Amino acid sequence: MVWPAIGRWDWNWDPWSDLRRLRDQMDEAVGSLTGRIGREYPAVNIWTNEDDAVITAELPGVEAKDVDISVQGETVTLRGSRQTEQPGEGQVYHRQERGTGSFVRTMQLPFEIDADKVEAHLERGLLRVQLGRSQKDKPHKIAVKSA
Repeated sequence: MVWPAIGRWDWNWDPWSDLRRLRDQMDEAVGSLTGRIGREYPAVNIWTNEDDAVITAELPGVEAKDVDISVQGETVTLRGSRQTEQPGEGQVYHRQERGTGSFVRTMQLPFEIDADKVEAHLERGLLRVQLGRSQKDKPHKIAVKSA
């Protein structure tokens, strides 16, 4: 009988946890076949306001010379590569989990970007890109005159 078993259920049970676990396992399986492991790389956060947008991206082990940022209209593209660490003389890898190679991440912003107002800094593995909003795309306030 089903009803006596319900009383023993944990009421904090999440019906979606099995689906999330299955999705994560599928992501790992497909990632290992395509050379991509996990989610999108690099992981980013994006903030916007009326004047600009800020993108931060996690790029551990990537040097500034290996990062390329391009802007076209409302689209920002981060390209780069992380070089393979070579083990020292007489050493072999016991475990290698950090990915290496090239990456590309393209993001759409809610407004057009002025390419002349873009600044980027890479410090301690965190890329910060400040993107100024195009003047023609900024909302214009219209003064209302009384009669």
